[in-house]
Amino acid sequence: MNSKKIGIVGLGLIGGSLGLDLYQKGHYIVGISRSQETCDRAMERKVCHQASPDFKLLNDVDLIFLCTPIGSIVPTLETISSELSPSTIVTDVASVKGEIVQKCSEIWPNFIGGHPMAGTAFVGIEAAQYNLFKNAPYVLTPIENTPSQSLECLKKIIAQLGSIPYITNPEEHDCAVAWISHLPVIVGATLLESIDSKAPSNILELAQKLASTGFKDTTRVGGGNPELGLMMAQYNREAILDSLIKYQQVLQEITDLIRQQKWNALEDILRKSQASRPYFLKD
Repeated sequence: MNSKKIGIVGLGLIGGSLGLDLYQKGHYIVGISRSQETCDRAMERKVCHQASPDFKLLNDVDLIFLCTPIGSIVPTLETISSELSPSTIVTDVASVKGEIVQKCSEIWPNFIGGHPMAGTAFVGIEAAQYNLFKNAPYVLTPIENTPSQSLECLKKIIAQLGSIPYITNPEEHDCAVAWISHLPVIVGATLLESIDSKAPSNILELAQKLASTGFKDTTRVGGGNPELGLMMAQYNREAILDSLIKYQQVLQEITDLIRQQKWNALEDILRKSQASRPYFLKD
């Protein structure tokens, strides 16, 4: 594949990691950040060949990754659209696709929704790392009028990251991600809030001392970036509500089984959970 000139707007964990890998693959990378200090550090780390707060840097790029917070994606595209060549492909990396794809496609017909299913708990340009996306799912959500040649171009770029591409529509993406990503954030946060606000102080103090890998695994995403969790809830509200209601129903069923001491029925659920979990895990 011929090298491309690629713009990355937002030089945090995801944008920075994209830059590191694509720079190494021979593409020419230009970066945009509000902070000149971040731009300078991105060039030092070879995330970008050029970086600046000035959107004019994007006027001749082939492809743009919008790596801003969810709530900034549409306004950012509105701002930069006048600077772009009509042939420029624009994609994003947000974990919600429905509203973003709808609005961005209206602004820029050559827009393709994207979601790399990878990340860490760290933020900022210093968190950027090589091979963050290797062997991770990377979802693309084209719509009916998405240019086929643009989709093929983006798929080839993603393949260079070592990611596993999945093509689906925005609505199915949001429903699936609500279950396996957004609901766990809410459940993890709820567990932490329950202990903090409901446990007696002496029990809370002891629990904090005793907490080990099980508790850490269960609450990791719930203790993550609050801004990201809030935006997930705001922008994927209907799908999250649906998954929360169904989760509450199952939680109530389990509560009733324990209250009624129906141990065989509870064991059936636990065995079913044990059997189903490997289907959600990658080798």
